[in-house]
Amino acid sequence: MTGKQPNSGQEPLYDTISRILRHNITSGRLPDGLVLIEGPIAKVMQTSRAPVQASLRMLNAEGLIHRFRGRGYLVGPALPGLRPIRKSLDEFDFEIPSSSRSALAVRGTWQRVYDKVEAEIAACQIFGEFRVIETELANHLGVSRTVARDVLSRLNERGLIRKGATSHWLAGPLTARTLREKFELRSIMEPAALRLAADWMDHAQIARVCDQIESGMTKDAAELEDALMKYCLSRAPNSALVEIITNNRLLLSAMDKALSDLGLPVDTVALDQYGTLFRLIKSHQIHAATEYLREHLRILSYKSLARLKIVALIPESDSIPKYLSRV
Repeated sequence: MTGKQPNSGQEPLYDTISRILRHNITSGRLPDGLVLIEGPIAKVMQTSRAPVQASLRMLNAEGLIHRFRGRGYLVGPALPGLRPIRKSLDEFDFEIPSSSRSALAVRGTWQRVYDKVEAEIAACQIFGEFRVIETELANHLGVSRTVARDVLSRLNERGLIRKGATSHWLAGPLTARTLREKFELRSIMEPAALRLAADWMDHAQIARVCDQIESGMTKDAAELEDALMKYCLSRAPNSALVEIITNNRLLLSAMDKALSDLGLPVDTVALDQYGTLFRLIKSHQIHAATEYLREHLRILSYKSLARLKIVALIPESDSIPKYLSRV
């Protein structure tokens, strides 16, 4: 541990995270060889990945961790015969000192507002390209500009916004080409994840979903799509693949919700297709289910393109917040 003390969130967030990780490494709480990956650490720290990346680079420069052939870093020096330990932090006596916990809480405010901003920025993109005004976002949320920047950093990581040529944050537009490309990715990745997840699925929940479909209790295709992700695709033993699928779905899910909010009718055909898909999964016909999912996504792609064209005939939503400015 260094003698430097936290100062209520005023220090850079990567310094706070570095101090916490350094404490756990030097105290022996994290063993040599433990694999440290950005995503799980960010989840524990309740922050975005950018400061975690900076923290890991600092600890690597200090010699407390080192790069290896796999993804992430290994705790300790690069010694011959050191085997990677792939376990989560909660399997060890990982400690966040109270002083550092307070600093994280101050900087973790972004998480309490993130979901709302994510939905608003994703939904606006069906209407075109928008600039995200940082000061207006901070005012809109009633938070500091530091928190607003943390939100924007996370949105950038997830591919919902980008830096333009003038260094302004930009969102959208969701074009027909973008939509086709996202569905092409879905048709490649989601059947692959379903196949990989075959031995890891929650079949009790899958049976429950099937019962709800049969009884007519579930009439929302978006709800069934979320169930497919939660109980099936996310169980694939490849976290990188699951993360790409999750991020790729963001804009598409936001588009469906925005169009439904504008009054477009429910897609009953999609409901029937999800019913068939879940029945195939329930009966352990994974090969048939993966082929059916691929065909379902092909059909869904055409329907989504048709729904997107309707937006051109609909006035821009009055609910678009003031921190989004049309480009």
